[in-house]
This record gives sequence, C-alpha cells and structure tokens, in this order.
Amino acid sequence: MAPSDGFAVTVEVVDGRAEFRVRGDLDHATAPELAAITGALLDHRHRPVVFDMAEVEFLGAAGLGVIARAVFRLGSAEGGVTVRGPSPATQRLLAIAGMAGLVHVEPGLGRVGPARGVASEREGEVNALARRSALAADRDVVDAALRLVVALAHATVDGADGVSVSLTRHGRLVSVAATDDTVAGMDRDQHASGEGPCVAAAEEGRWFHVESLQDESRWPTFVPLAQARGINSILSTPLRASTGPAGALNIYSFTAHAFAERAQHLAEQFAGRASDILADAGFGVADEEDASERRAHRLQDALLARETIAQAQGVLMAVDGVSADEAYDALRRSSCATGQPLRSRAADVLASAERDGSPRRAGVPAERPADA
Repeated sequence: MAPSDGFAVTVEVVDGRAEFRVRGDLDHATAPELAAITGALLDHRHRPVVFDMAEVEFLGAAGLGVIARAVFRLGSAEGGVTVRGPSPATQRLLAIAGMAGLVHVEPGLGRVGPARGVASEREGEVNALARRSALAADRDVVDAALRLVVALAHATVDGADGVSVSLTRHGRLVSVAATDDTVAGMDRDQHASGEGPCVAAAEEGRWFHVESLQDESRWPTFVPLAQARGINSILSTPLRASTGPAGALNIYSFTAHAFAERAQHLAEQFAGRASDILADAGFGVADEEDASERRAHRLQDALLARETIAQAQGVLMAVDGVSADEAYDALRRSSCATGQPLRSRAADVLASAERDGSPRRAGVPAERPADA
C-alpha cells in the first residue's frame, strides 16, 4: 500500500541530535518510511532522537511501534527519545502502553526535558490525563492499546511473522488486533473450529507452544487450515483479567521451531502488559451499572501506578546502566520476593533515590547488563 496522501517526513541533525518532523497520518501504510529513515540515522549513531508530532493528524499502532523501537535501540542513552507536541490521544496511548516514563514529552517548542522526575511533580499532569481518559477506557481505546502491544511484539520477538490478540467478548472469542490478514484468518479458523492453541490458552489459562505443526495431533480440524496458510510454529500465551482467563496473545511463524527461550520470555512479558491493560479497563466485570465510574477510578489509579513504576525504572536504568526491560524485571522480582505490590516497591525506589541518591536501600538487587 502506498503512503497516505499528504504524509511527509523531514529530518534535521543538529549536534548529533536527529529531529524527525512528521506530517499527515502515521499508520501502517506510512510507518515503514519513518522506520527506515529512523533506522538509518540510528545506525550512524545520531542521538538523542526527537519525533515532532505537532502536524500528525492520526497516529496508529504501527507509528507508535516506530517510536518504541527507537526507545529499545537507544536504551538509557543520554537524551533518549523525545515526542514533541503529541495530541491528547497519543499521550493517552503512551500512558496506557507503559511508555510514558520511557520517553521525554515536550508539549511545544520549549526546552526538551525528561518525562521522569519526582512523582508529586507529575501527579497533577497524570490526574488531568486520567480525567480526559475517564470515558476512554472503552472498547476503542482498549483495542488501540492492544494493537500497540501486537505491533511491539511483532517488531521485537525473533521469528515472529505475525501476532494477534483474541479476547472473550459476549461469550465467544474474537480477534481484536492482528498484524495482517493471514494472522486474522488464523484466529478466525480457531474461533470457528473451537480448537487450536489460541482457544486452549484462552480457555485453560496456560501457555501453549507448537514447535512444529507437522508433528501436531491435538487439533485435527485446525492444523490443516493453519498449514494451508503457511504457518508452521505457534506460541499462544493466556491473557488474564480480574475474573480469570480473558483471551490469548498469539505469535505465528512460517518456520518450524522458530521460538527460542528468549522469544518465549518476551511473549510472556507482552502478554503481561496486555493483561495489565485489560485489568486497568475493568475487562470482565459483570455488573455494568456503574462501569464508567469504576473505569474512571481504576484508570486514574492505574496511570498513577504506571507513572511511579516508570520513574523507578528510570532510576534503576540510570544507576545500574541496564535496559528498561531489565529494570522492570528487577522491580518485579523484588516485589515477588517481598510480597509488596509492584507500585509500592517502585515508590520505595523513588523515596530512596530522593533521600540519598541510591535505590539500593530500597532492596532492589542490582542488574548487570547482558554483555557484562
């Protein structure tokens, strides 16, 4: 598909900082152009990176995926990634997807500054975002956030040729996000036949890994349909809401034995983020009489929690020189070891950093970079 009419990207590199000014719709048709330009400049080690979104009319999951890949590539590099002039909808998706603390947000043409900081300094801004989003924890916004998770998983998981999310709605499984028609068809085949790893993961609440469909005998109706679409390997991870299993994150490959241990670990992480989105939106709550009010309170609390966790990630990244994922894993392990909620452990890290400049007293073990 050709890029949308009116779409344009201009690039300026000043003192090693690459600024991308984007105009028009940034969606699945236009994002590859921005991704190619961004990748080429990052290959030449231009950093930090600024995405000027003031003239972006629509930002889709594929466009947000470009920003996320830049964050992953730069890691904790000084300056990182800045999003300039984002619309309220873009800010909302960044917050729901857990990226708000990993990018710098610049509302206008003022001085670029980090999005991290002391929680109390940002509480007013987060509360305002939550108020704007109070009615947005509906199906459209939840599905948009899930499309972002799908785009990120597709870009990140080695061997992934397609990714989808299926959810149980009104008593049946439906596909709410898919990277392409082949993947959407894979989901439909499973929903229609009532069998397959997606259906099994959603119903049983456990992980299913099909290393090779050639050797698979559990789903006699579904397997030939998948093979006809060229699929050879599938990784389905359950999604959970407050009431139990809610669906599945499905990763497909045209290659047998495609998903190594690292891919399985990433799938679990992305499924966890998708489950968090569902829980924040009150997915699966039976009584809908005061659903809007419950969602508003839940979303406001969730945004504050994500802000605290993202800031704690930033502290650990700065102190230990680790990636965002490694910092998040350290927080989660510390939370499990102590029995404290993740948000409480993150607040301890921030309090310790404020008090003496070191998160170590909060009891979070130091992470070592993978190549250390």
